[in-house]
Amino acid sequence: MQSRIVNPGSITTTPQPAPLIIFAGGGSGGHLFPSLAIAERLAEVAPAASAEFYCSQRAIDRDILEQAGAAFHPLPAAPMLLRPFPAAPMRFISGWRRTVRETASALAERASVGPVAVALMGGFVAAPVARAAAKVGVPSVLVNLDVAPGKANRLMARFAGRIISAVPCPDFPAFSRTVTGMPVRRSAIATLGPAECRLRLGLDPDTSTLLVTGASQGAGTFNRLLIDLLAHRREVFDGWQVLHLTGPADQSAVRDAYRKAGVNAQVLPFCTDMASAWGAADLALSRCGASSVAEALANGVPTLFSPYPWHRDQHQRLNAIEHVRAGRAWLVDDAIDPARNLETMGKRLIELMSAASEREQVARRLRSEPATDAASQIAALLCAAASCAGKP
Repeated sequence: MQSRIVNPGSITTTPQPAPLIIFAGGGSGGHLFPSLAIAERLAEVAPAASAEFYCSQRAIDRDILEQAGAAFHPLPAAPMLLRPFPAAPMRFISGWRRTVRETASALAERASVGPVAVALMGGFVAAPVARAAAKVGVPSVLVNLDVAPGKANRLMARFAGRIISAVPCPDFPAFSRTVTGMPVRRSAIATLGPAECRLRLGLDPDTSTLLVTGASQGAGTFNRLLIDLLAHRREVFDGWQVLHLTGPADQSAVRDAYRKAGVNAQVLPFCTDMASAWGAADLALSRCGASSVAEALANGVPTLFSPYPWHRDQHQRLNAIEHVRAGRAWLVDDAIDPARNLETMGKRLIELMSAASEREQVARRLRSEPATDAASQIAALLCAAASCAGKP
C-alpha cells in the first residue's frame, strides 16, 4: 500500500462502504508498533476492512508510518507539560480543543457512511480522540499496553466502550478483564537464522552480536555507557560485534567510538528491519517499554532491560519484572550519571557478555514459552466493535 497522509474529513460514499478501524496514538514507536501489528492482522480477520492512523505531528510518527505504507493523519494534540510555563500548558489546551473538534467532525462523517471503530492505543494523541469518539457516539476500544496504565489511559477508560490489556494489571482490576498478550509485528519477528540476519545488516555472520537499543528514539545513557566501555574496557568486546541503535542525536559520536576502539559495529539511528536486528543478537541491552519487552521475548533474545529513568513512577520496570523473576531476562537501573552507570549497568553487561552458559539458560527458557497471536485477537475484537466481524 502506498503511504499517504489522509484528510479525515474527506469522504467518498460508496454503495457498500468497507468498515474502517482508526488507530489513535503516536509520539513514539511504543504506541505505533503495536498498532501496526494489529492493522497487519486486520486484513486477515476482515479482508474488507481498512485502517487509518491518527498520530502526532512528530517526525518519528511520519517516518514509521511512511515506512509501513500506512494511511495516516497527523493531529495537533500535544503532551500535557507544565514547562515552559505558560507556553506548554497553552499548547496542550489548544491542541486538545483542536483535536477534539477536528476528530469529532471527521468521525461523525465517517460513521454516517459506514461502520467505524477507534482503537485507542494510549498517550497524548489518543486521549482527545477518545473524547471526540464518545462525543459523537463512535465505538472505541482502549488497548492498554502497560502493567501500570498511565494517566492518559486512566482518563480514556472513562470514554472507551471496552478496555483490552496486553498484560495483567494487578492494581487496576478494570483494566484486567480482557488480557490478550502483547501485539507484535511480524516484521519484528525473525524468520531467518542468526548468520543470515547478521549478513542482512552488514555484520559478520559468525561473530557473537550485542544489540543495543533504546527503542524508536534511542537512549542517550546507553550511548554514553558504550562509549565509556569502549574507552575503558575495550577487552570485553573481544569476540563480539555490536548493532547499536542510537536514536538521531548520538550516531556520529558512537560510531567514532567503535572505530577508534577497533570494534566491528553497525551504528544506526533507527532500524527498519527489527526482525533481523533481534535475529542477529546473542544478547541485548534494551529499554523495557512494553513493545521492546514483547519483541525481545518473541524472538527469544536474552536481554538486560533498563527502565527509562525519567518516569517518576518507573512504570517501565513493571513491564519486565515478571520475566526477570521467572529467569527470562535481567534488569538493571539506569542511574543517569555516567560514572555510576559504568559501575552498575556496565558491570552487569560485561558479566553477561562473558557468561555464555547463563545466556543459553535464559534463551532455552524463552524458547519454551508458547507463542501467541494477540494482534489477531485484538483485530477481531475491534471488528466486532465496528459491527464488521465476519463480513467478507
